[in-house]
Amino acid sequence: MSTLLIEGATVITVDSDNRIFAPGDIICADGRLAYVGPPQHHQPGEFDQVLSGQGMVVLPGLVNAHTHAAMTLFRSYADDLALQPWLKEKIWPLEAKLTPEAVYWGALLACLEMMEAGVTTFADMYFFMEETATAVRESGLRADLSVGMTGLDPKAGEKSLGQAAEFVQSFHGTAEGRVSCRLGPHAPYTCPRPFLLQVVKTAQELSCGLHIHLAETKLEVEELRKETGLTPIQFYHSVLQEVGPIPTIAAHCVHVNEEDIKLLAANGIGVAHNPGSNLKLASGIAPLIALMDKGVAVGLGTDGAASNNNLDVLEEARLAALVHKCASSDPTAIPAQAALRLATMGGAEALGLQEQIGSLEVGKQADLIVLREDSPHLSPRHDIVSRIIYSARAADVELVMVGGEIVVKQGRALTLNRDVIMSQVQRIVEETW
Repeated sequence: MSTLLIEGATVITVDSDNRIFAPGDIICADGRLAYVGPPQHHQPGEFDQVLSGQGMVVLPGLVNAHTHAAMTLFRSYADDLALQPWLKEKIWPLEAKLTPEAVYWGALLACLEMMEAGVTTFADMYFFMEETATAVRESGLRADLSVGMTGLDPKAGEKSLGQAAEFVQSFHGTAEGRVSCRLGPHAPYTCPRPFLLQVVKTAQELSCGLHIHLAETKLEVEELRKETGLTPIQFYHSVLQEVGPIPTIAAHCVHVNEEDIKLLAANGIGVAHNPGSNLKLASGIAPLIALMDKGVAVGLGTDGAASNNNLDVLEEARLAALVHKCASSDPTAIPAQAALRLATMGGAEALGLQEQIGSLEVGKQADLIVLREDSPHLSPRHDIVSRIIYSARAADVELVMVGGEIVVKQGRALTLNRDVIMSQVQRIVEETW
């Protein structure tokens, strides 16, 4: 059994009591957290590896609750557009040209970017998901993966559902258990009721969950109301009523009413809040405070790099705090501690992984990140949580550990070759469009 000690760091647990140990020690054994607390006396040679935490802050690994990893290929390609023309005129035509190789390299670029920014777990929905699963395995990250599907063409929808089911059966639990799998129906406006019902039934048969976009834009809500008399949340709930509850990640949930929020809570649906993407596409501001007040599990997502344009969850946490202070005219609305919880434990809860990750507690997976405190923008050392949310940057990440394995050291990924990845991505982009 391998053991590792991080000693003398400032340890922010994000547990139920929001305990902070300054200084504190962390012991990792066999991939899990064996001790988190005040400094202890240790014998020389007691651990296989000892890391000094002096001048460092240790946090739970960040969770990106919604993204499309391989869309790093589209970063800066289609900016300053509304969602529907962005999708129909720019993104979908290029996605039709994607190959498994392109998705592989795009996903590797996303993994590289996320891990060096302190993300240890991400939830992804896209195409050629086998390639993303390979990228996750090679990177050492943890991921919840879904094959994206649409059902406007019944035959194509049936085929994609079959492929998605095969993916779940083949890849769930792979990469030493770091990969979990779901089905990924895109949204109610691309998945008619008969198709969505079949997806939900298949998820029940496979004992897996779903990852779906819900209520992202006003237009989506208005058109579905005209067609069905239901909001996207009500529409999805009506499908679940025929089958039973299914663990679900619902991305966005921007335009939701009080009844929608009650349905989200009643169905145990986790929401991925994407403030950066929603602001950039002018989709709106999700009612985060109301969602949290009603007990909905909410995490933070970046969405794809085509609509953000980065995969920086620390930035999303800062945006979440700032945007909702302004939207509610209340500077106390989302304090720094709440924003940090959204980026860690909130994301774990939205993905149904709260027993495994999201906080630094004994028995959980040793998924953690270490930030340097020696930068001018983090000085002087007043409240540490406030400094992380309002001042820290992705570049402050010094070390990243997933399941007890160090995957980033001195700010650079150990498991991936950054020069090769960026070169291959540029080659693919130039060859494809």
